[in-house]
Amino acid sequence: MGDEITRDFRGETIIFVGVLKGAAIFLSDLARRVELDATFDFIGVSSYGNRPSPSQELLSGWDSTGEVRLTKDVDQSMRDRNVIMVEDILDTGLTMTYLRKIIQAHQPRALKIAALLDKPSRRKQAIEADYVGFKIPDEFVVGYGLDYAERYRNLPDICVIPRN
Repeated sequence: MGDEITRDFRGETIIFVGVLKGAAIFLSDLARRVELDATFDFIGVSSYGNRPSPSQELLSGWDSTGEVRLTKDVDQSMRDRNVIMVEDILDTGLTMTYLRKIIQAHQPRALKIAALLDKPSRRKQAIEADYVGFKIPDEFVVGYGLDYAERYRNLPDICVIPRN
């Protein structure tokens, strides 16, 4: 993925915008593989909905109401810059569709999406990442920045939690 980004933006500068909190580890590893002048920024969101208990979420998943709230905007200007939004997992597409609108309002020169994981079977909004690490089935995954009730982000690998 780093080679693709380097090739696509050869001779230009980019801004990686990591989606907090899950994308932080992936962003740092990805950035080290990109041979371009690059800076970092971060954006944060929260989804509305009645979240089930962690055990119930594990069994049946969780779908937000589709309402997304910005908790942290970017700190630097995106105007006429090459922006790559970095996400840990592209799932329903609701959050990334919202974030794409937010970043487009900043008038970037180019806007691309890099997702470590893509779970297309859960998509509710028609959105695709420009760069994808792995397509995965509808499994509950943790580690490498992905969490379960804010736990397991620090696992060095991506692990599947069985839904017994």
